[in-house]
Amino acid sequence: MTTISEAITTIKKAENDADRLIEDAKAKSSEIIKESKSKTYDTIETAKEQANSEAEKILFEAETNAKKEAYHINHETGEKVEQTKNKATGMVEEAAEVIVKSIL
Repeated sequence: MTTISEAITTIKKAENDADRLIEDAKAKSSEIIKESKSKTYDTIETAKEQANSEAEKILFEAETNAKKEAYHINHETGEKVEQTKNKATGMVEEAAEVIVKSIL
């Protein structure tokens, strides 16, 4: 009869040990999940910061290039206006001479 009692005690102890192992595994699992969520959040935040930084850099470069192009266009236009003005001024003198000659 002692063997059956010993077997039952051993079985109960094994069941208790198994229950403790299950609880420990659940606790470790919860901790791993919590840690993974935290790392995921950190990774996402870092990615957002990097994306924002890169977007600002691209925007700054685009703005700088647009300003350079606008300056270049403005400079070319100014030169063309000045050339047209000079040609027109030269033609005014010719036109005045033609008018004076035709009147006289």
